[in-house]
Amino acid sequence: MNSTKTNNTFLSYFVCFFLLLEVGLGQNQISEIKVGVVLDLNTTFSKICLTSMNMALSDFYKDHPNYRTRLALHVRDSMKDTVQASAAALDLIKNEQVSAIIGPKNSMQAEFMIRLANKTQVPTISFSATSPLLTSIKSDYFVRATIDDSYQVKAIAAIFESFGWRSVVAIYVDNELGEGIMPYLFDALQDVQVDRSVISPEANDDQILKELYKLMTRQTRVFVVHMASRLASRIFEKAKEIGMMEEGYVWLMTNGMTHMMRHINHGRSLNTIEGVLGVRSHVPQSKELDDFRLRWKIKFEKENPTMRDGLTIFGLRAYDSTTALAMAVEKTNIRSFPYDNARASSNNMTDLGNLGVSRYGRSLLNALSEIRFNGLAGEFKLIDRQLELPKFEIINFVGNEERIIGFWTLSKGLVNANSNKTTSFTGERFGPLIWPGKSTIVPKGWEIPTNGKKIKVGVPVKKGFFNFVEVITDPITNITTPKGYAIDIFEAALKKLPYSVIPQYYRFESPDDDYDDLVYKLDNGTLDAVVGDVTITAYRSLYADFTLPYTESGVSMMVPVRDNENKNTWVFLKPWTLELWVTTGCFFVLIGFVVWLFEHRVNTDFRGPPHHQIGTSFWFSFSTMVFAHREKVVSNLARFVVVVWCFVVLVLTQSYTANLTSFLTVQRFQPAATTMKDLIKNGDYVGYQHGAFVKDILRNEGFNDYQLKPFGSSEECDALLSNGSISAAFDEVAYLKAILSQYCSKYAMVEPTFKTAGFGFAFPKNSPLTGDVSRAILNVTQGDEMGHIENKWFMRQKDCPDPKTALSSNRLSLSSFSGLFLIAGIASFLALLIFVSLFLYENRHTLCEDSDGSIWGTLTSLFRNFDEKDIKSHTFKNSAVHNVSSPMTHYTPSPSTLQIAPGPHSPSQNRGFELRRVSFTPNEERLTTQTIHHEDEESVIECGVEQ
Repeated sequence: MNSTKTNNTFLSYFVCFFLLLEVGLGQNQISEIKVGVVLDLNTTFSKICLTSMNMALSDFYKDHPNYRTRLALHVRDSMKDTVQASAAALDLIKNEQVSAIIGPKNSMQAEFMIRLANKTQVPTISFSATSPLLTSIKSDYFVRATIDDSYQVKAIAAIFESFGWRSVVAIYVDNELGEGIMPYLFDALQDVQVDRSVISPEANDDQILKELYKLMTRQTRVFVVHMASRLASRIFEKAKEIGMMEEGYVWLMTNGMTHMMRHINHGRSLNTIEGVLGVRSHVPQSKELDDFRLRWKIKFEKENPTMRDGLTIFGLRAYDSTTALAMAVEKTNIRSFPYDNARASSNNMTDLGNLGVSRYGRSLLNALSEIRFNGLAGEFKLIDRQLELPKFEIINFVGNEERIIGFWTLSKGLVNANSNKTTSFTGERFGPLIWPGKSTIVPKGWEIPTNGKKIKVGVPVKKGFFNFVEVITDPITNITTPKGYAIDIFEAALKKLPYSVIPQYYRFESPDDDYDDLVYKLDNGTLDAVVGDVTITAYRSLYADFTLPYTESGVSMMVPVRDNENKNTWVFLKPWTLELWVTTGCFFVLIGFVVWLFEHRVNTDFRGPPHHQIGTSFWFSFSTMVFAHREKVVSNLARFVVVVWCFVVLVLTQSYTANLTSFLTVQRFQPAATTMKDLIKNGDYVGYQHGAFVKDILRNEGFNDYQLKPFGSSEECDALLSNGSISAAFDEVAYLKAILSQYCSKYAMVEPTFKTAGFGFAFPKNSPLTGDVSRAILNVTQGDEMGHIENKWFMRQKDCPDPKTALSSNRLSLSSFSGLFLIAGIASFLALLIFVSLFLYENRHTLCEDSDGSIWGTLTSLFRNFDEKDIKSHTFKNSAVHNVSSPMTHYTPSPSTLQIAPGPHSPSQNRGFELRRVSFTPNEERLTTQTIHHEDEESVIECGVEQ
């Protein structure tokens, strides 16, 4: 029995020792973690990146020799094919059971690999797939260790805003790389017209030339290029051949191209892109980076003796991605058999049924998301499995130099590279900015037309109103030179355009002054624009596009005015309307009544016979108009009402005085006719401008043809109105203002006004000039230049009266003071409500008594009490009669007696006396007392008694 126990104990110790030994050996054992790599192995790009990845592992484990994991790269060739890249990824997952995959090279190859990684939960890390379309797949196992193309669109938009370009052609490759950025570019350039030019990735030179020639026929001279760098290099070469790299053009490259152009054809491509701008992510310079470049060059040339290529940004990204993955693997407890439900390997690489699920994929992904370090390409920090938004550099290619002219950050926007201050590139910058053609002048971005011809502008020949447009033709040179208000505005608007437009004017005459035929010439291509006093109508808009109107719109009526001297007998009544006079009078009566109501029981000035009380009330109220009231107001409620009313009276009197002064001193005019209905009813003749559409409006309003008389100029209109041939003239507001600028003292514009669109400039349908000229017109009309143009052509005479003063009566109406009357009414009502409440409370015993049981009896009692003095009021409380007589004697005072009565304190207090004059009338049971003197007990009273 003991022997058996001994054997069991020995066996247990042996097993424990063996397990501890195995655990100890396991702790010192280095685990090899398989990592797949999918690249196009026969490309320079892949050779550069593979060298960087191998150096990353070598450097990392050299610096961390005690780490228990080692990454083993299993490389597969995607052969520049999307299907082959997917097959390579499938082979790595199924047969090699890799823990992660690095690659592929581009966004087209990445899509299926991302979906495969999501199914097997194997993290896929790409350092070169930049298309924003990959984000839409929404895979938790795709890590973009590079810059998303959508990040740079805000920097591009800031450049456009800085230079003021408002139109651009986006030239992009017809695949996921090019299409992915377009929606973001459109959103960022909302205020810029963006046109597209799509280039096939397999396009030959002839196809590229055909597309470039098409772009030359457009007005836009600003191009944003987004595609693979080698294809872009071919486009720039062909653009240089046909003259699209000359002065006036703007080329802007996106991030990946800007980084890679130096490495195309060993830098020889830089000669074809001089003056081009570029946007690229900022790579901070460091000693570690310089050392790595040197070591990398030695290793790369040793591995590839025939190549002399340099280290690219994607080589740096590959180095940082590999380093980050090595850090994450060390943090994750990855052991053997990394896949669950994985079947035995098969020669069929596309057998999706045998795929397992990575056991450590989620842990590895979480560890990778927490990695933070300063890599060779900048800070490595993933946000939502993507590198965070970096700083962008703005590059100007000058010769073989990549000149940094500025930076862009999300927080500061564009920052000058030299001063480190937010600024426009049109100010100080790092050296001169060189544009294509070695020009230092900022391109406007447009050229119209591309063949250098001037645009043909039709100008109508007028018989009058020459201040709008007048055409002068040199008989010798036959050169047409227009001038006038419309011409000045048109040429001022052209100067505001971001490109050069040179108009060539052609005169156009019409026997009936109809501009419709002139507009037709835009539709048939004879003219490029029509400039003049052309009214925007619905019919004309069928054949041409119009700019925004540059004149005030509407058709109005102009009539002669007659002088109104305002020297009649009743002129003093005109400052106020009848409603205001009546309302003011009613309020005077109301305030007088309210004050009498409050003062009747407590103020002797408001007592007496009825006619006296009425007279006092009216006198008091109306005397407030000149603040001459003498009666003393003792009630607080009355004082409140009087203070409010005095303020109202002050405003009314001051307004009346000012308006009466204006009526007596300012010369006024009244229109001879005020309504169109009166003209139609009376059968009066009216005028209209010959050839204008106003005639149709008048016909529609009810005028007969015999009532309509045409005029062709301001002088003709004045003659017709002066000799009485017409009673009124109808025309567009712009023409009427032109007439008034010459005859402002004789005529005035009155209602009605018919809605019209005003004058505009006409262009052919869908012309790009229409929108730009419209915006330019807004800049002109809203600036100081518009005032100078108007004063030049419509200078008002110095003796012209102010039309606002001349035609408006300026009579003050009730609505002008409704607020004041409302305040006075509310104040009176509230005071009256308080007074009635207090009075009823004091006489509540009268309300409670039921003498005869009738309401009339109760009201009679209340009115009787109201008519009596309020003895309790402070104004009467010292007038109460105090009988000073002993029980032994009876004293009948004479009609006038002085009595000494005790003071308001009790006799026991002996605080003093007050001397009263007591008046007694034998026939009336009434005593009138008056306090004459009151002193305390320490004072001496001297008085005499009048017998």
